[in-house]
Amino acid sequence: MQIEILRLNHRIFRDKRISTHVALTGRAFHSTNLYYTGQKDSEMEESVNKITKKFGGNFKIMHIKDDVKLIEEKKKENFKILHLTMYGVSFKDKNFSKESKLLIIIGGEKVEPHIYRLSDHNISVTYQPISEVSALGIFLYSIVGIKDEFANSKVEVTPSERGKFLNQS
Repeated sequence: MQIEILRLNHRIFRDKRISTHVALTGRAFHSTNLYYTGQKDSEMEESVNKITKKFGGNFKIMHIKDDVKLIEEKKKENFKILHLTMYGVSFKDKNFSKESKLLIIIGGEKVEPHIYRLSDHNISVTYQPISEVSALGIFLYSIVGIKDEFANSKVEVTPSERGKFLNQS
């Protein structure tokens, strides 16, 4: 399964941590790409790239200017386009784990109506207000589960009830 994420309308001073956490959540569940619109944030990109280099994986982060163009390109590449929104149908009613390619759209400041129209599915993890990071994590866990091994990792976490321990690879 190939999973990619589109984060809409990033604002540097307001969304830095949220967008970084969207990227880290996607990477932790083996997504391959995070595209984001809004303001280009080289500092955020560098932070995410450092983590990927250290902990491994094949995750890339890219700023794009045109969300519609990306969505249309992904549709031509046979991606299913999923928009996570509290207004969508329950993700439990669909089985997305059998899809081979997913582009998951995560909102930002305001999601424009064209996103709802262009998406193959508008889905919800709850019908209550929820952060995009939480919604993404819940959804990805439901279709991917936990896979702790990452290619090219320089360090690995040693589980411990007390303390923080890393093994150098």
